Amino acid sequence: MNAPELGLPMPVPAEGLPARVRIHEVGARDGLQNEKATVPTAVKAEFIRRLAGTGLATVEATSFVHPKWVPQLADAEELYPQISGLPVSLPVLVPNERGLDRALALGARRVAVFASATESFAKANLNRTVDESLAMFEPVVSRAKASGVHVRGYLSMCFGDPWEGPVPVAQVVRVCRALLDLGCDELSLGDTIGVATPGQVTALLAALAEAGVPVSALGVHFHDTYGQALANTLAALQRGVTTVDASAGGLGGCPFAKSATGNLATEDLVWMLRGLGIDTGVDLDRLVATSVWMAAHLGRPSPSRTVRALSHQES
Repeated sequence: MNAPELGLPMPVPAEGLPARVRIHEVGARDGLQNEKATVPTAVKAEFIRRLAGTGLATVEATSFVHPKWVPQLADAEELYPQISGLPVSLPVLVPNERGLDRALALGARRVAVFASATESFAKANLNRTVDESLAMFEPVVSRAKASGVHVRGYLSMCFGDPWEGPVPVAQVVRVCRALLDLGCDELSLGDTIGVATPGQVTALLAALAEAGVPVSALGVHFHDTYGQALANTLAALQRGVTTVDASAGGLGGCPFAKSATGNLATEDLVWMLRGLGIDTGVDLDRLVATSVWMAAHLGRPSPSRTVRALSHQES
């Protein structure tokens, strides 16, 4: 018998944690955008269908960026109509008004913009200063909101930057407040190169609370470069965060930050949350099977420890 059939992990609730966590699944977008080889559109569509069938409520679908910058997601117009009828939220990334136009034309109801807490990454990722990028997002967010569309703001480099080193908390808080003031409904705090530790997470969330940023508007997005993603997630849950970004099978990194490795694996997150008695609505067996299926298409085993343990994949 495998572990879930034996009743493992044993749920042992801990005080001060939420009863339920919403997983914002990013494998189909953030995960696949960093692949060297382009994944066929039909495979992406089936991947999203399978993810939707696991009980995940949010599956980020694609990105309407210029194909020159992220060629792996150049098929957004072809992909989105194939999955738009699924009974889950399907957010898409839009870098500018042109990207928003493309997304709205296909009926997207949830979009995301992506900002940086540091000048170096804003220049590398958006070819703009932080303030110039915020100015670029202003009409995107206002037009999206006028169309009744939910807007998420991704904020990269919240804890460390490969060019600048540690990122001052006040710097992150300033950009968070600016994104909320533009009209973003939700913010995702990104540890883009995976250098955060739990104390940093706690300090940033405390500072955001002091600045009047409601914890209900916050999600966290951790990379596992130094093996800290689950520890950082637990620290965020202890501060009241209930939205956690994760990627099926641990897929993904960041094409504009070469030191970034994989995202927090959704299966590893679900295993930890199940052990804490926290509801996610996710069928772990189906999720593992989906990641094994995708790993076969990518030609390599999943880096997720939970996927390997439950599927007996060899490294």
